[in-house]
Formats: sequence, C-alpha cells, structure tokens
Amino acid sequence: AGKAFRKFLPLFDRVLVERCAAETVTKGGIMIPEKAQGKVLQATVVAVGSGARGKDGEIHPVSVKVGEKVLLPEYGGTKIVLEDKDYYLFRDGDILGKYLD
Repeated sequence: AGKAFRKFLPLFDRVLVERCAAETVTKGGIMIPEKAQGKVLQATVVAVGSGARGKDGEIHPVSVKVGEKVLLPEYGGTKIVLEDKDYYLFRDGDILGKYLD
C-alpha cells in the first residue's frame, strides 16, 4: 500500500481514506447478503494534504493523521482507484469525527 501513496498525495485540506470492510456475519453467526449490508461509514486515513490556507494566508493543518479511524458521511467523497483498490477523497471539514483508542 505504501507504493501507491508515493504516487498520489492529496492537496490542501483533502484526506485520502480506505473504507473498512462491510460486516458479512452477525454476532450470532448469521450471514448477511450483500444487498442487505449497509454502507460502511468507518474508514482509515491513509494520506493527508498539507492543510487549507486561511484568509490571513496561514496554513491551517488537517485535523486527522495517517492511521486514524474516522467516521464518514453517508454520501460524498470522490472515489479513486489506486493499484486495483478503492479509496475515497474527502475534505477535512466533511469528516464527521474520529475514533479514539
């Protein structure tokens, strides 16, 4: 995965994320069909831009770091395919929150 991100770096306040895999089995062991699975809103940050430039000309850094788990909105983001894997590009302000360990 590291080689793919040397070829692509988000600009400004953009964040590149990889969505987590959808749950295919419930806690009770029941298989969930693909059509019944909901959209996965949790993702891992894989690359971040340098930050947005404010009106005063200073750069405001991105609020998430590489490797953090974040909560995404249900809709939005730009799909990007790098080395046959799907990634999504979001603005820093579009990310709803991050999970704490």
